Amino acid sequence: MDKQTMIERLNKDLAGELGAIIQYLTYAAKVTGPYRPQLSQFFLTEVADEQLHAQFLANKIVALGSEPTTTPQPVPTARTNREMLEAVLAAERQATEDYAQRAEEADEFGDKGLVVQLEDMVRDESGHAEETERILRDWPPDR
Repeated sequence: MDKQTMIERLNKDLAGELGAIIQYLTYAAKVTGPYRPQLSQFFLTEVADEQLHAQFLANKIVALGSEPTTTPQPVPTARTNREMLEAVLAAERQATEDYAQRAEEADEFGDKGLVVQLEDMVRDESGHAEETERILRDWPPDR
């Protein structure tokens, strides 16, 4: 794993985190129905973790001598609360996979501190996915 490839992949991850921040903020505003207060708070609570991840990635990219991206990944369109939760679950699962892969690449790159931080981010993202799965478990199919 060379430095430029690591930077490119970290920038891809940063774009994902920036997209996740926008996704959570947008979905918090869009939720409806009797569980709106709880779902809105759930989405807003996740913003803080994603922001910390984004800041770490931006700092690391700069430390590696490059420029962090400012372009987020697109946010999936979702009309219902269920669609929003399903989109969040898919994004969290993808982030978990991406960070697990990135941790392996960071190990190959020889950056132990990056490995440890990425493994912590795997824990965070998998925890977000598990919580979203629990919310979806008994969610009505059309809401």
